[in-house]
Amino acid sequence: MSLKKLEPLLTDKLTELQKQGVCKGNEKIITGMKTASDGFGPRYFLEGYGDRAFLRMNSNSYLGLATHPQVVKAEAEAAEKFGTGPGAVRFISGTYQAHIKLEQKLAEFHGRESAMLFSSAYTTMTGVLPQFISNDTLVVSDALNHNCIINAIRLSQPASKEIYAHADFDALDKILETYKGRIKRVCLVTDGIFSMRGDYADLSKINARCQRHEDTYEQGIITIVDDSHGVGAFGQTGRGTEEYSQGRADILIATLGKAFGVNGGYVVADSVVIDYLRETSPSYIYSNPITPAEAAAASAALDIVTSDEGLRLLDKLRVFSVRLRSGLEQLGFETLQGEHPIVPILIRNTEKTSALVEYLLANNILVTGLNYPVVPQGEQEIRLQVSAEHTEKDLDYLLAKLTDFKQ
Repeated sequence: MSLKKLEPLLTDKLTELQKQGVCKGNEKIITGMKTASDGFGPRYFLEGYGDRAFLRMNSNSYLGLATHPQVVKAEAEAAEKFGTGPGAVRFISGTYQAHIKLEQKLAEFHGRESAMLFSSAYTTMTGVLPQFISNDTLVVSDALNHNCIINAIRLSQPASKEIYAHADFDALDKILETYKGRIKRVCLVTDGIFSMRGDYADLSKINARCQRHEDTYEQGIITIVDDSHGVGAFGQTGRGTEEYSQGRADILIATLGKAFGVNGGYVVADSVVIDYLRETSPSYIYSNPITPAEAAAASAALDIVTSDEGLRLLDKLRVFSVRLRSGLEQLGFETLQGEHPIVPILIRNTEKTSALVEYLLANNILVTGLNYPVVPQGEQEIRLQVSAEHTEKDLDYLLAKLTDFKQ
């Protein structure tokens, strides 16, 4: 037995990915962190870059809670008490008090009856969506939905699948009209915040379209929303796209690994839905949960988000996001309006996008470039992400370097 016959095929596949421009390449390895000083926010050290300290403009830690003393302390104390891992899956003595406490707090935060933790938001989506798909189900999905939704649909093997153009609710309405009488159940699945652009799904408009057709489907229309980039970073109190758009998902999925600064994913819904998922979702039943220490840290992060401090962090995040958009526009860069801390620079050219990423790296700024075919031709961009850890001097530094690039 050996891999000798397979390895040339794998090499060919890697070469193909490189030619397509979708190869991720070597990962940049963070080796250390410099705390905020002299009016600047934290800086990060990378393996192979000596003593250069980098400004991260590509972190999902929107509120900076990963380094918050209260969150760090909660995780450390729980690790001292319970150890570094859960030791088992949930139904085999892997459920700790910290898991139950966090689930109760998440349900309350979102105004739901019940919540359920997973090891990540990705496994939450792939563990939840297939459990609501039958051979009489139509799945309807936004064209810009995240990869976790795309793969969850593939795993589900629905009777039919329809993709509507991004945020085109008239197209959604037409799909729902077309399938009535032909299918028993519809699952409409969408991101809350779209991770590449920072725009949002208007859930109030989506709900209006679904309610218009609800009675024409024997088993109704279910809305499933992944708001991983929204919860904790969007809306007046951090309750995400639901709060901002004044709409509500039947089943809401989110993460603990972005604004909450920890690790793991979760789903909130009516109690019967969560009870059903605990008995049927493979990625919950057969995978270890997040550690008790992570659950304790996430609980501490949630306490901060719901406090006066959390409201101040959210307000700072909104102000800085608007400030960055305004600065980009003044420099002549194309961006998208909005309040979310994902701030795209639409370059619309692969070579120029790659050149700007390399230029910013040379000036000690880490950003994410999105090129074709990861995004459609003409939609190439750089995704900037604002954090409450950033300072005015950080944004000024970024905009000054972009000014030099434009010149």
